Amino acid sequence: MSAAQNPLKFAWLEVTGLCNESCDHCYADSSPKGTHGTMTAQDWKGTIDQLAAMGADDVQFIGGEPTLYPHLRELITHAHGAGLGIEVFSNLTHVRESLWETFKACGVKLATSYYSDTAADHDKVTRLRGSHKRTRANVAKALDLGIPLRGGVVAVNQEQRVKEAAQDLLTLGVETVGGDRTRAFGRASKGAAPTIADLCGHCAHEKCAIGPAGDVWPCVLGRFLTIGNVLDAPLSEIWGGARMAEVLADITAVHGGGVQSCTPPQFLPMCGPCGPCVPSVGHCDPKEANSAPTTATISAPALSR
Repeated sequence: MSAAQNPLKFAWLEVTGLCNESCDHCYADSSPKGTHGTMTAQDWKGTIDQLAAMGADDVQFIGGEPTLYPHLRELITHAHGAGLGIEVFSNLTHVRESLWETFKACGVKLATSYYSDTAADHDKVTRLRGSHKRTRANVAKALDLGIPLRGGVVAVNQEQRVKEAAQDLLTLGVETVGGDRTRAFGRASKGAAPTIADLCGHCAHEKCAIGPAGDVWPCVLGRFLTIGNVLDAPLSEIWGGARMAEVLADITAVHGGGVQSCTPPQFLPMCGPCGPCVPSVGHCDPKEANSAPTTATISAPALSR
């Protein structure tokens, strides 16, 4: 599929692998031991410029925990100046006052994961004492500042208060709350090698992810399918190039041309909401519609499109 047939509209920018939390289900295997990688702030700016030149609409800054990346304000301002819509996916435990100012000035939207209405339950997932208190307080602050925010409740533990967590966010005033099940990537895989069958099949459809070392992936979960590196070649050559064609062929061979499952929009703000919405239903895969749900899945709104 050519770049003309499959324009690049959205990119996850994983600016750091460093995170102050150590969640067992982290697909990126982020933790306090993570690093900012080898991409410099100038490298990221150049990549943002390339995305804008290719006609991309939106970027989402992720990690790790993106608010721990020292140049996040600089990159947000640059992306805003390039005309891109911006969302920051953050655990909202570490937001400096200057960042709030940048969020407001650049029209940034926020997304966060939330695990329970109780501190003990939430902090058990994040493995960071006090994370629930800080996240909840910053959810309230974002809403007070008029910053759009969506929340996702990821079902990690069997006894987790998933529905109560979703209700707590709604009570705070978060208008869009969904859920997601744990996906077998990163630490959640328990050491198992990732496979294409574990993906949704929508990878590299109008979107890509770029990691801290410049690797370009078909999505944040498909990081084992590198299609290039922005430190080695322009993004315009990587997107629609020979390696990407190989990866797409491999994905199609597993999922078929008319894949039925939904893209995991916990990580993808360009997705529209699934219906019916969770956590009342507990799945986002149409193939699972007749099966009893065991975990929550998420439905998320689009960015400003």
